[in-house]
Amino acid sequence: MSSSINGKVCIVTGAAQGIGRGCAIELAKVGGRIVVSDRNSDGGQKTVSEIRDMGGDATFIACDVRNKAEIEALMQRAADHFGGIDVLHNNAGTHETDLAQKTAVHEMDDDIWDLVYEVNLRSIWYAVRAALPWLRDSKGASIINTASMASFTAMPVSPAYCATKGGVLMLTKAMAVDLAQFGIRVNCINPGTIKTPLLDKYFDIIEDPQVRAAALKGFTGGNLIPRMGTPEEIGKLVCYLASDDSSFTTGASHMIDGGMTIWRGSVD
Repeated sequence: MSSSINGKVCIVTGAAQGIGRGCAIELAKVGGRIVVSDRNSDGGQKTVSEIRDMGGDATFIACDVRNKAEIEALMQRAADHFGGIDVLHNNAGTHETDLAQKTAVHEMDDDIWDLVYEVNLRSIWYAVRAALPWLRDSKGASIINTASMASFTAMPVSPAYCATKGGVLMLTKAMAVDLAQFGIRVNCINPGTIKTPLLDKYFDIIEDPQVRAAALKGFTGGNLIPRMGTPEEIGKLVCYLASDDSSFTTGASHMIDGGMTIWRGSVD
């Protein structure tokens, strides 16, 4: 795998922390030249420093993925810096519980719904269109979109998150159909319970102890592998999808959830 990623220019959005940081670091480990992007400059620079400290090649470009012009500038600057774009990992995401106190379907404000949509779903459309000129010139270009187990199963106080992650799943398939003519593969990953700052905030915001306990059990009690996953484990899957080892894989949805969504039981 490493030989087929070595030297590829890989853009990872939302790479200041959590899954994005883990994926950027894993791609760098196998020789990818990494564009770390996030609106959090301090966190993004920390990711770059970690990659450089282990001998990798990385640069940081700030970008708010809600802004079309900033996304277009990200792609242009990335291509100018490294000479092209080979891999685009659309990982930036948010959750309504990170933005407001009341996020149940009957309580959420319109602006929160809109913001989650703009970050989680619309940004992927913007990013792919902006990167397309360089992806078309790449041999073996790969787009990886971060969806979620919430693309398949609902969660409390998360209507916008569930709806947009379901949208990522189908947008991935639609993009795979339209971009196959250019030799571009498009796949998505569906992380389950991964230990990240975003997940920590999700649990912190739930005030009702019974709802919080039910959510925690829902996140971890059904894992056949009885633990949370790590960003590094997600990164290894992303490395596979970015590499030529997955050259016959497109339009696919890859679950990485410890077996949670395949059954209805509970691991005590």
